[in-house]
Amino acid sequence: MEKILIVYYSHTGNTQMMAEAIAEGISKAKKETEADVFSVSLINPKRIAEYDKIAFGCPASGTENLEDNEFEPFFTLCEKFLKGKKIILFGSYGWGGGPWMKEWEERVKKDGAELAADGLITMDTPGGDCLNACIELGKWFAEL
Repeated sequence: MEKILIVYYSHTGNTQMMAEAIAEGISKAKKETEADVFSVSLINPKRIAEYDKIAFGCPASGTENLEDNEFEPFFTLCEKFLKGKKIILFGSYGWGGGPWMKEWEERVKKDGAELAADGLITMDTPGGDCLNACIELGKWFAEL
């Protein structure tokens, strides 16, 4: 059985909701897959090396950056393990329209990872359409 890692940071619960919906999609895939879901505070960055497929979730913070107290330091430590891995990115934002996601996508590519899909973002709390998109993304990622 293939395992996919989902690692996220969520301050308000929005990004956690997205992570859980992606995990739900993974569990619904035709291919036998399982999602290991962790908040960044509950996983060692070295564990990234154990997975071929990883979904990272982080909301925009401050001036359209990755959250810098927990997620940014965690992700920086993960970067040396990303080469050759299939990656998807997701998160929520409150303003600005999401340029932070484009910057994050470029960063992942520079790390040598394969960005499997465009980053999935939503403004504020994810509604039904967004959560359905997360489920479909998880299902697609599992079957990739």
